[in-house]
Amino acid sequence: MHVLEIKNLTKKFGDFIAVDNMSLAIQEGEIFGFLGSNGAGKSTTINMVSGLLRSNSGEIHILGKNIATHSKFAKMNIGIVPQDLAIYEDMTAYENVRFFAGLYGMRGTELKERVEEALEFVGLLDKQKSHPKNFSGGMKRRLNIACAIAHRPKLIIMDEPTVGIDPQSRNYILTSVRKLNEMGCTVIYTSHYMEEVEEICSRIAIVDHGKVIAEGTKAQLKAIITDTKDIWIEVKNTENLDETPLKEIKGVNSISIEENVVKINSQSEVNNLNQMIQFFINRGMEIRSLQEQAPNLETVFLTLTGRNLRD
Repeated sequence: MHVLEIKNLTKKFGDFIAVDNMSLAIQEGEIFGFLGSNGAGKSTTINMVSGLLRSNSGEIHILGKNIATHSKFAKMNIGIVPQDLAIYEDMTAYENVRFFAGLYGMRGTELKERVEEALEFVGLLDKQKSHPKNFSGGMKRRLNIACAIAHRPKLIIMDEPTVGIDPQSRNYILTSVRKLNEMGCTVIYTSHYMEEVEEICSRIAIVDHGKVIAEGTKAQLKAIITDTKDIWIEVKNTENLDETPLKEIKGVNSISIEENVVKINSQSEVNNLNQMIQFFINRGMEIRSLQEQAPNLETVFLTLTGRNLRD
């Protein structure tokens, strides 16, 4: 089932086309990476999905229902964790979450239970009476998440949820994203930290000039720019090494030797690493290190867009 489906979505600001006939479908249960440099159309798309902006044309469906005619249904099923903190410094942590949860119609015992549940999930239940002005950046980010999940939305949009925080808080939030997903939430995740997207996202879309220019799993995106991988194996000594049997391993394209490093280029889809290792073991050659020089998402993004993600 599609939690979110975008059909031919377009948004213009004067003569500028921010989102250009975009179509996209996100399945239930995904952690979906949504990547684009500044000005690519990513934030505009998110604002239209969340109901903050109206499109010029196209449709947005949440759980099969068009948000143009079912806006209340859509809002009840979406949670937004914005890049800019949406919390009130002069209200306690509890009051912040209660305020946002109350916007979804919750009252009485249900509201109290949901607020406490959200604060416990982000590890701030013991800080419920404290004010955010006394919180660290990471704690404020976690409170931001609590405010977005108290109404138990089916779709959570996290827009740069780890920007400007320490590594420990970042790891806590990434763990929280996985837990939310395990609890049944579908997550749209945007970040300028490509390693985060590579770590947690099951599928990814790259946006440039208002269009989705590539979409798929990490392996599928990497395959767009290359169908080979480089494996570097450092051994104690390469003197008198006969490369011929190594070249005959299925998938191997070429071999070169620099000092004591054997550099092997191979087809990406062929799983032949064990055979390579066995080649050296059979000859009594000590393997000192092994590296697979496959392209990462940063390389894919730069190749496809010509820009760094943080530009």
